[in-house]
Amino acid sequence: MYTKIQLCEKIRSVYPEIGECGIDINVEYSADNNAWVVHLKKENLKLKTYLEPEDANICMDGKQCIGLGLQISQLKDNIANMKYS
Repeated sequence: MYTKIQLCEKIRSVYPEIGECGIDINVEYSADNNAWVVHLKKENLKLKTYLEPEDANICMDGKQCIGLGLQISQLKDNIANMKYS
């Protein structure tokens, strides 16, 4: 098993622009949902997605990060397309 810090670092390695372009990331495990919760924040915009443990495990094992990548890409696109008030 890995920690939320390790998963967060893996996400940053796949998407190095997270953090550099003002997008903050936080990862936590939700026992209620039996999934990892990935939070992205940019200024006053906040988005989250759930990452199934199986997808996270495959990515952390270095095999593939497709599930993780698709979800993080979607979150980044949502942030980029949101209008600021």
